[in-house]
Amino acid sequence: MSNIRILRQKKSKKSKKKIRIVRLWQLCLNSVVETAFHRNLPYMKKTSFYFDFRVSDISICYSSLTFQKVHEKVCIISQPTSFKLTEDSFWMRTCKNEDSMFYCSYICFQGNAIKTYKYNVLTFLPLNLYEQFKRAANLYFLCLLILQIIPQISTLPWYTTLVPLVLVLGITAIKDLVDDLARHRMDKEINNRRCDVLLNGRFEETRWMNLQVGDVVRIKKNDFIPADILLLSSSNPNSLCYVETAELDGETNLKFKMGLKVTDERLQEEDQLARYNALILCEEPNNRLDKFMGTMIWDSQSYALDLDNMLLRGCKIRNTDVCHGLVIFAGNDTKIMRNGGKTRFKRTRIDILMNYMVYTIFALLVLLCAGLAIGHTYWYESIGSKAWYLYDGLGYSSSTRGFLSFWGYIIILNTMVPISLYVSVEVIRLGQSKFINWDLQMYYADKDTPAKARTTTLNEQLGQIEYIFSDKTGTLTQNIMAFKKCTITGLTYGETNHQYLETSHSMVSPVDFSWNKYADKKFQFEDHFLVSCIRSKKDPQIHEFFKLLSLCHTVMVEHKGDELVYQAASPDEGALVTAACNFGYVFLSRTQDTITILEMDHEETYEMLALLDFNSDRKRMSIILRFPDGKIRLYCKGADTVIYQRLDANSKNIETTQEALDIFANETLRTLCLCYKDISQAEFDAWSQKHQAASVSMGNREEALDTVYEEIEENLLLIGATAIEDKLQDGVPETIAKLAKANIKIWVLTGDKKETAENIGYSCQLLTDNMKIHYGEDVKQTQRRNDPQGRNKKLKEQFFTESGNNALVITGGWLNEILYEKKKKRRRLRLKKLRKRFTNSTNPPDSNQPVDDWEKEKRQEDFVDMACECSAVICCRVTPKQKANVVSLVKRYKKAVTLSIGDGANDVNMIKTADIGVGISGQEGMQAVMSSDYAFAQFRYLQRLLLVHGRWSYIRMCKFLRYFFYKNFAFTLVHFWFSFFNGFSSQTAYEDWFITLYNVCYSSLPVLLVGLLDQDVNDKLSLRFPKLYLPGQQGSLFNYKNFFISLFHGIFTSLMIFFIPYGAFLQTMGQDGEAPSDYQSFAVVAASSLIITVNLQISLNTSYWTFVNFFAVIGSIAIYFGVMFDIHSAGIHVILPTTFTFTGAASNALRQPYLWLTIILTVGICLLPVICIQFLYQTIWPSVGDKVRSLKNVIMRNILG
Repeated sequence: MSNIRILRQKKSKKSKKKIRIVRLWQLCLNSVVETAFHRNLPYMKKTSFYFDFRVSDISICYSSLTFQKVHEKVCIISQPTSFKLTEDSFWMRTCKNEDSMFYCSYICFQGNAIKTYKYNVLTFLPLNLYEQFKRAANLYFLCLLILQIIPQISTLPWYTTLVPLVLVLGITAIKDLVDDLARHRMDKEINNRRCDVLLNGRFEETRWMNLQVGDVVRIKKNDFIPADILLLSSSNPNSLCYVETAELDGETNLKFKMGLKVTDERLQEEDQLARYNALILCEEPNNRLDKFMGTMIWDSQSYALDLDNMLLRGCKIRNTDVCHGLVIFAGNDTKIMRNGGKTRFKRTRIDILMNYMVYTIFALLVLLCAGLAIGHTYWYESIGSKAWYLYDGLGYSSSTRGFLSFWGYIIILNTMVPISLYVSVEVIRLGQSKFINWDLQMYYADKDTPAKARTTTLNEQLGQIEYIFSDKTGTLTQNIMAFKKCTITGLTYGETNHQYLETSHSMVSPVDFSWNKYADKKFQFEDHFLVSCIRSKKDPQIHEFFKLLSLCHTVMVEHKGDELVYQAASPDEGALVTAACNFGYVFLSRTQDTITILEMDHEETYEMLALLDFNSDRKRMSIILRFPDGKIRLYCKGADTVIYQRLDANSKNIETTQEALDIFANETLRTLCLCYKDISQAEFDAWSQKHQAASVSMGNREEALDTVYEEIEENLLLIGATAIEDKLQDGVPETIAKLAKANIKIWVLTGDKKETAENIGYSCQLLTDNMKIHYGEDVKQTQRRNDPQGRNKKLKEQFFTESGNNALVITGGWLNEILYEKKKKRRRLRLKKLRKRFTNSTNPPDSNQPVDDWEKEKRQEDFVDMACECSAVICCRVTPKQKANVVSLVKRYKKAVTLSIGDGANDVNMIKTADIGVGISGQEGMQAVMSSDYAFAQFRYLQRLLLVHGRWSYIRMCKFLRYFFYKNFAFTLVHFWFSFFNGFSSQTAYEDWFITLYNVCYSSLPVLLVGLLDQDVNDKLSLRFPKLYLPGQQGSLFNYKNFFISLFHGIFTSLMIFFIPYGAFLQTMGQDGEAPSDYQSFAVVAASSLIITVNLQISLNTSYWTFVNFFAVIGSIAIYFGVMFDIHSAGIHVILPTTFTFTGAASNALRQPYLWLTIILTVGICLLPVICIQFLYQTIWPSVGDKVRSLKNVIMRNILG
């Protein structure tokens, strides 16, 4: 078996390295072993842990370290260690020696078996109940149930609370059980997958669950990768391996991985793999899918490891027959499992408001119960204690009875806090999410991509969006790049009116690339002069330009017959390599240290000495090559802002190239500058040593590499620049125009040049000709530092006094002055010095530097105020972190509901920061989609998501909540009025089973369907009249005003439901001579009036009628009467006489005609004011929705007339 150590390192707070030993291997140092011999220690101690240590089991090598597997539970290290106990293992670090003490560590290693399920047979019931009772509402009703068991305070049978509580808990438990059973099946299937592992010098088949860190595995074509594995070798040349990452990040396009050159050459056969003996130092397990940092030490040589060398669990091997790898992370330590954790929970405004309203209801409940308890105390003192027929023999004082009455009313009035509210809300949200998923008008047929609601908790928030933050490339544009123009040594190519072009038709037609057998037939270019210059080979700079494009990249190539298929990490890079290929500079192949290209008619291979990769901070990439003649040259391409800072003073054509860049930007083309630098052998050797040290550094490797890169990327010589076209998506201008009419402000955050971003703004109608454009560098912010009252008084001044629309264009550099996001430690020192200098001097410090945190906050607030006065904002040259910070500032200072939309990995932070994140499944992969709350394929679908689904969801949820609170107030407060006539004795106004079933069967379905199906206007009118969106932004349909309206409406309804039957029952006589003026008959009449009233009330509030709504209203009333006659029948009373006590009450009461008249009168008086108010509002104060519906009715009448 191969001898391998894997150490994972992490810096502690004291900058000391922590080492976690994760493989079951023995490290024997002769000093430790000799000391153990001399002291004859049979045991080695680590606090309270003791382990058997037998020296005879150890292999000793006095000249060097020996790695020997001794025991899978024991590891000896060269120095004593301090430790911290974690769930699965010990974290250890080196510390000072102690006499007569050696430390052994018991390592509980992470196996490869995974466990994603939460429950088993024994733990399901207790764990699930524990999780559900962590919710305040469920716990509250459990406490009520316990109170109902106490005889002294119980005013309702226990089943009145138990039945709805069990129903709610049961539905949730069944859902959790179904989900967990699916996880059980998935875990079993995955853990029992098979793979080959190297055991005893040969590969043997084993289950995934048996793999351990340090195992060497063999994976075959179309196999899933069982763990996070270091690629050692493969059957492809240069250990190239193609993987499909669909299960990891949702992308279906293939990615390539490549093993190190040293492992490719020396680890191809079984016997070579069995002798593999190396030390792997790597990072701690983490969830970053885009990063891995490690170092392999083998034969006294260090080799840097990065993500390109790793095969991650969950991926699938494609186009590769066999590959070999070393398990680095296993089981729950793998990156895909680390990403399975909970994401940040987003809550809607309605959620927060609803919780506060529930707290308000609970406070009202306590106040009501306290008042009724006081009333009972005084009543018993003055009346109850003196009435002989009320004597119960308990001997309680009036205060004690008042105390018990308080808890009795807590039980009776508990329905003010609705137990089914949260469950009903989740059902409605789930249904609304399904409607989004099923919307065919948001389905993109070209890519077979439907819209997807990836969360069910934010639907109504879609109807309240105030600010949209959008990426440009791939979000507003198609992200399908096409090489259009270029400038080389000051001359621009690609224009059809080029000064050298003739006016003949043949010269303005597309260039014929048939002379190049590798040319892409889809490539279009119209400048014949550039092609003639290339083929003439007269201009060496043109030669260098296209040679740079064919060499400086990370593209991989796949040969399919005579056709070349390029696999590019970004569309930009693929477009440039394809362009070079069409012009005769064909990228043919690459290995770990060579690149081969076809330069017109001859093939050349260049030795790759170093690749200085691209990232969002560097905004450039470079490659250092050794030419066949031995010359060393650096090629670099990147954004003009960073390239121009690194140009040599003697570089030519700087001004003319800049002019061309400005022209390209005005035409909304994406630009890159190209440059080069020749390097001497001595200079490269010195730099290479620094690069090697930085590349194997385990601490701050990225920062160290950036510093080394900076040293070599200077004094560059400019060649020219490229211009790539990225067209707008279909429907973008129309979408932005409609969202603007809905009072939604759109900010574009992009990394492109200011001119490019600005022109895209005009193209998509974000910027219009009647807007006044303001640039951040030219705008003076209000200074509040010297205002003596500024810290206590919030000044609100208009930044733009001009009338009309304003737009703001700012850059990332200007934004840095607002955010102060870099060099935090250095900034704190600078602020400290500035404060000290400002204190000792009468002269204020530089206005560009903040004096303290207050000044920093005020500048940020000024920026937000200024930007929010504008109709449109464009932030260009911004980093992913700046995008997220801008969103955060608007959320913090404007308390606005924000939405971020993007398509790439650089948009993930912005998407996660916003209240709602939308991902577009475009050309840059699925990272944005995987981090989003909603996803679709085209930007134009955003208008339907917000103006239709978002608006409908908001209106439905508001209507549902208003009515839900109303019907519960109307139901519960009848008990309150009844208490004034029963001595505040906690007697209920209804029959017990009616209380139990009211929210479950009699009134739940109609309001649930309104929350799912209601719509004030159809989708076409919602899109045609964007002003309909405004009520959601204003929050006017559900707030505390609406809550108290529902409360007073419920109070009015409860008054009518109690006092009208009460008045009708006074001194009455039935037609048969009987007096139905008893408590049970009154309860039947009151309950019947309530059920009919609340169901007809929701009918008045229903805007969109379907058969289902009609059936639900009629069915709920029918179910009530059917159940009532059943539970009041004599037959069920005989079976359970103590439970069903209202025997014959319904049939006795409802056979009296005047009681039916009482019910009709009660319902009519309850509904008549509502009808009148609705009529007055629609006639005198119509809403936007009322006006649109009226307009629709007029149009329909005209059409029919």
